[in-house]
This record gives sequence, C-alpha cells and structure tokens, in this order.
Amino acid sequence: MTQSPTTPLPPGSPHDPAFGLAAVEREIAHACKEARRDRASVTLIAVSKTFAADAILPIIGAGQRVFGENRVQEAKGKWPALIQANPGLQLHLIGPLQSNKAKEAVALFDAIHSVDRTSICEALAKEIKNQGKHPQLFVQINTGEEPQKAGVAPQDADTFIAACRDTYGLSISGLMCIPPVDQAPAPHFALCAKIAARNGLTNLSMGMSADYAVAIQMGATHVRVGSAIFGTRTAPHN
Repeated sequence: MTQSPTTPLPPGSPHDPAFGLAAVEREIAHACKEARRDRASVTLIAVSKTFAADAILPIIGAGQRVFGENRVQEAKGKWPALIQANPGLQLHLIGPLQSNKAKEAVALFDAIHSVDRTSICEALAKEIKNQGKHPQLFVQINTGEEPQKAGVAPQDADTFIAACRDTYGLSISGLMCIPPVDQAPAPHFALCAKIAARNGLTNLSMGMSADYAVAIQMGATHVRVGSAIFGTRTAPHN
C-alpha cells in the first residue's frame, strides 16, 4: 500500500511528532491526576495509520511502545521491520477486521479492538488455535447505533460477549467504542463502561485525540491518539 506523503518537521516544532507525544503524555498525566487514577492504569496507543516508518521512528525514539493501525494490509507492509528493529513494541488493530484477514491479524497484532460479529469470532478462534497466539481481544460496541459504523448494538452486547466466551472460547479483555462525532462523548463512554462492568470486563478502549481526557475521567484503560501526536495526514497526490 502506498503511504500518504508526510512532510519532515524540525525537531522541537509544535508539529514535531515527539513534541506532540510529550504534550499528550502531559495531558494524560493531568487527566489521571484529576480522576485520582494511577498514570500506569492508562495505555496510550499512538495511532500511526497512513504514516510511513520515517514518521513513526521519532515516536519510538521518544519512548512510545504501543501503536495502533486501522488496516491489516497497511500494517503488514511497514511494521514487521519496525518490530524487528525495535524489540518490545506492541501493535494494536483498532480498525475493522475482515474474516479473511484474521490469519494475518493474529500473526501480527498483540491486540484486536474490533471484534463485532460471529464470523470474526469463528475466524479468530480458528487462528488462535492454529497459531498458538492469544492477542488481547476487545468487543466493539456501537454506542450510538450508527448504521454506517461497525460494532455490536448496546442491547445485544451481553448476548454477544457470552457467545464469544461460551460458543467460540475467546478470552475477551474489554470493550471498545467510538462515540458519534456530533454528540457529547461522556454518555457513550459511560454506557460502554456500564456494559463492561456487568460483564466482568476491566479494559476499556475509549477516547481519541479530541476526547481522550474525558475518556480517562470515565474509566478508559486504553486511549487511541493519532492526530494529536502525528499531526494531520497529508492528502495523497492525485
């Protein structure tokens, strides 16, 4: 896959990725303090989708170890070499997963945040057994019940989580949600947290660049931050 072009930035610039990472880290620490939470209870996932290795390397150099990608094929093209050169990195799939990509996803990713239908459960269960790998799994909840968005409807969540466990033998780590862009995120985060609590799940993948501080206040254990770290993606040339 061709990566969108990125413009090199001078070190220390407000648009330098390492500068952005430091600012996000300060905001996470502040949000944790306000919520009376330990900073270690929140995992920052630096979302590197559409950015090439030359934009990711400064973030690795600044100490970030957990990264998120939206597409299996894009991640497959750039991450194996980065992981080989930088032991200890973790890679999370935060975008939709197709059943025919389950084999590659289990092989490459340490966590998958988009478990949302039985065909995915079946494919993941097969690959986890075949490969002997056990990525952390999050069920995606469509808290806004938006027809264009992936995820399990809130009223179906309990039944789906039970099926993941009992029918497919999957170990579910937590829940993930993406609130509607035109609504306040807090009620959606609260709903996701409520579903997680009644199903005995402790991990919550909630919050992106615009609302991760709110998500931390609402109990997020994983926040997915891209543009606040990497800046705005440069549109590909036609």
